[in-house]
Amino acid sequence: MATAAEWVAGARPRTLPAAAAPVLVGTGAAAQIESAHLGRALLALGVALALQVGVNYANDYSDGVRGTDAERVGPMRLTASGAALPRTVKAAAFAALGVAGLLGLGLVALSGQWWLLAIGVLCVLAAWFYTGGRRPYGYLGLGEVGVFVFFGLVAVLGTTYTQAGTTTWPAWVGAVAIGLIACALLMVNNLRDIPTDALVGKRTLAVRLGEHRARRAYAVMVVLPVLLGLVCALANPWALIVILLALPAGILAFTVLVGARGIALVPVLAGTGMYELAYGVLLGLGLAL
Repeated sequence: MATAAEWVAGARPRTLPAAAAPVLVGTGAAAQIESAHLGRALLALGVALALQVGVNYANDYSDGVRGTDAERVGPMRLTASGAALPRTVKAAAFAALGVAGLLGLGLVALSGQWWLLAIGVLCVLAAWFYTGGRRPYGYLGLGEVGVFVFFGLVAVLGTTYTQAGTTTWPAWVGAVAIGLIACALLMVNNLRDIPTDALVGKRTLAVRLGEHRARRAYAVMVVLPVLLGLVCALANPWALIVILLALPAGILAFTVLVGARGIALVPVLAGTGMYELAYGVLLGLGLAL
């Protein structure tokens, strides 16, 4: 039976900043045009965190039963390691996704935008079918597309819309930027796993691009958001504070471009998650001031 610490590790806490960052940017964009709603922001944060945990447990389960997690570098896998029964991990995934659904229902009720329930259903389906089902889209090289759409565009714009009743062009620019960093988080994770993924037929975007092009794609994904943040300064000069992240972005890009691989990419994965959180804090603050 898995310990509490192993369940926490299985939830992959290093990926959770990817859930918080879009809510920060979306709330900042809402505050730019009217007062932000703290309660709705907290509900959006709860939805995002629960979805991220649900995705992580769903991936653990689906990859584990397929045997694609047999040889991996990085956080422990509950299913593949045998620490937890597959059905228990699956139940944990459904529980987390259920929590996301309940919190999302509360957020929709407060905002009065009931059509957003359809978006919520799509979010849950995307979370499960990333590695679940007969033809998971994550195995076809479309994982970054799903991450960009749901952890970038939907998360940021949904947060803004449920608070302000509309979206703005800085919110869209911020959503693209956050989506790119979320893709970078997935890209560096899959870059680390290229050798084992290729062997088991998991055709992630990193596998399809090949190692060298995947490294260049990662560099673009972490550097371009700094430039997009500067574009947001056209709406609010305070957004210029994202320039503080130019050095961390450069360090992350350089580390990957010079060839870090295997276990050496684990700190890069953690660094990318913290970079996304810092980006959410700074751009969100810059738009709100």
